[in-house]
Amino acid sequence: MLPLSGVRVVEFCQVLAGPYCGMLLADMGAEVIKVEPPEGDMMRQWPPITMGSDGGFSENFASINRNKRSVVLDLKNPAHKAAARQLVLSADVVLENNRPGVMDRLGLGYESFRTEKPGLVYCSISAFGQSGPRSTEGGFDVTVQAMSGIMSVTGEPDGAPVKCGVPVSDTGTGLYAAFTIVSLLRRVAGGGPGAHIDASMLGCSLGMAALQTSEYFGTGRDPKKLGSAHPRNAPYQAFKANDGHFVIAAGNDRLWQSVTEVVGRPDLLADARFKTTQLRAANQVALKDLLEVEFAKAGVDHWLAVFEKAGVPHGRINSYSQILADPQVAHMGWIEEMELPSGVKTRTFGNPVKISGTNLAKRRDPPALGADGEAVFGLALSRKAAE
Repeated sequence: MLPLSGVRVVEFCQVLAGPYCGMLLADMGAEVIKVEPPEGDMMRQWPPITMGSDGGFSENFASINRNKRSVVLDLKNPAHKAAARQLVLSADVVLENNRPGVMDRLGLGYESFRTEKPGLVYCSISAFGQSGPRSTEGGFDVTVQAMSGIMSVTGEPDGAPVKCGVPVSDTGTGLYAAFTIVSLLRRVAGGGPGAHIDASMLGCSLGMAALQTSEYFGTGRDPKKLGSAHPRNAPYQAFKANDGHFVIAAGNDRLWQSVTEVVGRPDLLADARFKTTQLRAANQVALKDLLEVEFAKAGVDHWLAVFEKAGVPHGRINSYSQILADPQVAHMGWIEEMELPSGVKTRTFGNPVKISGTNLAKRRDPPALGADGEAVFGLALSRKAAE
């Protein structure tokens, strides 16, 4: 029995933040019915498109839409809109990421269900929130990373603005939304009311930046870009060896002493610039220069081995091909086989969480567009939806 077995979610979402949230709920056992327009979620067109005997299929789309069912509804069609309304009334959760006001104009907003279904958990994901001066503006991950401050602290100090390579504003918002939905489902299960969740990418991006916002509130100064370094710990970043880079994280005095022993520089312990964690952070540029003189004497493999022996947290700077081949990934069983609707067999990264006594392995491959219309609505409506 999966934790969310028996929970029905209707997802009116495209691209990433909403579908990612829906996938997290589906992984935990919820029945997630993805309602798509006749042209489908736009992410179905994103490469890589893997060609098979039954045409092409987006592996990007597949990666965040496992364990779901797909139905096609044209919400401008009165019959389809009525079907969508009945589907919502059969559900426990609605998840949508249209611009604020769109669902209300369609007659499918939260207020239209509140009296008829008081236990409904209705989650709206948007760029900036359901109200306020920016609520009507659209946004994507990169624009929210820019506006939220994430890009101001990402990259090298003298470099051009860069975004985090992983779409953290999208996926972080999906995580916040999923957590809030599950919290409200618990309240509903105890006899309490449902609610309308307003999950904004801007707010969630700022929420994940607790260390940066607290630095500003505490000092009145904007946090700065530090590359791979840390504003409060050192040595705690990427360093250059004679054949590449690696990371160490010596965030306390004991670990700092171990670093000095590994590099054969006990004199650094007596250096006034490096006496405390705070001083090491303040003087980390000078510290990096000194350490890299020593690190230039050997390669990455050597330094990883000696820091492993010394108990200093360390890491190789992996590509995705390297980390996905790591024995720890294989041991945890995170990579799963998946068959696309095009007939192609591929792989995907499954749910990374383990629950004792519970199998969270993928149950459904990603759906073809409208594949479940007949099962969900019956033959008549599924044919109308395809027209």
